[in-house]
Formats: sequence, C-alpha cells, structure tokens
Amino acid sequence: MIQFLKNSTFAVNEVINKSWDLLRKHYFSIAGLCFLLFLTSNTSGILAFYFNEVNTFLSIFMAFLFVILYFGTQLTLFKYIFTLIDKKEKINLSDTIPSTKELLYFFTGMFSIALLAFVFYLLISVLGFPLVYAHIDVSLMVNITRVVSAVFVFLFLLRVAFYPFFIIDRHATPFQAIRLSFALTRGNVTKLLLILAFFAILHLLYVYFNYSGYPMVSTALSILNSFLVAPLSSVVIAVAYRDMMADYHGGEDPRLLKNII
Repeated sequence: MIQFLKNSTFAVNEVINKSWDLLRKHYFSIAGLCFLLFLTSNTSGILAFYFNEVNTFLSIFMAFLFVILYFGTQLTLFKYIFTLIDKKEKINLSDTIPSTKELLYFFTGMFSIALLAFVFYLLISVLGFPLVYAHIDVSLMVNITRVVSAVFVFLFLLRVAFYPFFIIDRHATPFQAIRLSFALTRGNVTKLLLILAFFAILHLLYVYFNYSGYPMVSTALSILNSFLVAPLSSVVIAVAYRDMMADYHGGEDPRLLKNII
C-alpha cells in the first residue's frame, strides 16, 4: 500500500510538472479563457438579479443562455488545452468551440449523472432505514445515511468526471462517455484524490486566513487562486486525462459493471 501511494504521488507530481510547463508557455491564452469563464459567471448573476425585477420569463431565458455560454466556454477551454498538448502548430480558437451536438451530449450526460446521483442517495437512505429497528436514534441514522450517501456520490462523481472529454475528444455519445469515464478512472482514484487534495489545500488556506482575520494574506491567496490555481487546475485535469488515456486498454465501448471497482 505504501509503495502504491509512492507511485501515485510520483505520477501526480509528473502530471503537475507537465501542466506547469504547458501553462507557463501558454499562460495568457489559457488564463484569458479562464477569465472569460469568470466574467460569464459573474455577469449572469448580476443580470439574472436585474431581469428578475423586470420580467421572470426574461430572467429564466437569460439564465438558460448564460448556462450554455458558461459550459460552452469551459468545453472550449479544454479543447484548446488538448490542441496544445497535441502540439499542433496552428491553433484557431474557432476550431475549439464545441458543436451544437457536443453541447447537447454534454447536457444530456450532466442530467443523467445528476439523476443517477439522486437515485444513489435514495437507495442508500432506504438501505439505512432498517437501523431504526436496531434502536438507533432517528437523527443519528439520518446523519449516518447522509455521510455515507455523500461519500458514495462523491466517488461516483469522481469516476464520471471525465465524460465531457470523451464527448469533445472522442465524439462519444453521453452514456458511452459515462462508461468510458468509469473505465478510465478504474485504478486511478487515488491519483485523482491526490490531485484534488493538492488544489484543495490552497483553497482551505484562503478560507482559514479569511476567517482568521488576515485580510492581506487572504487577498494574496485569492489573487493566487484566481490567476494561477484556476488556470493550472484546468490544465492538470486535461493532462491527467491524456496521461490516463495513454495507458488505457479498455476498448471504445466498455461494460459498466466490469469497471465499477
């Protein structure tokens, strides 16, 4: 187990080093797309609040429009990073914009995953109900089922997190992309958790200094997270996907049940 953790840590370090080199060479283009995501997110919130006072239907339409713009920009960012990883000499940003079909597949996959996560939560809650007959306090039982459900749903989301990449990179259908993500992440969960821990530490430091009354430190960490961590995290995820795909031998249409564990 210790050796496995050492190997996983080494692999994560290699991914982060590759990502840092790529970001350093193409910082302004990648950071520019990340900044566009930031503007889209914040502008949508402001306009949604404004139009809600004017017209509810217009507010809903604007929210729908900005959801498409936000996730469309995010997919463009990842397609652009993939072209950089492939070392293509000439990159046209227009070629990295996802097609209508890819966006439709993406949202279909997203709603399917949300529905499955909700079903998992209900199933775990039903399975935990018999604990009442073991004379366990109801509030304790509810808290236990919530924690267990949160853990299972988190692991499920981690396993299917790469489904958008298969849609924009391999032109897979939504359910095929979900199965491929399950197959790809099999045996790589530890590496993905280490990557998440690396970025989570920086965000936790910001939260700690912000609530501890160190405004200068928290502001510096906020700037660091916005202008460095956010672009780096996008590159790391894309590089991790390409590295895992280099070692993937599961086929183009893997069975879901064979890749759960």
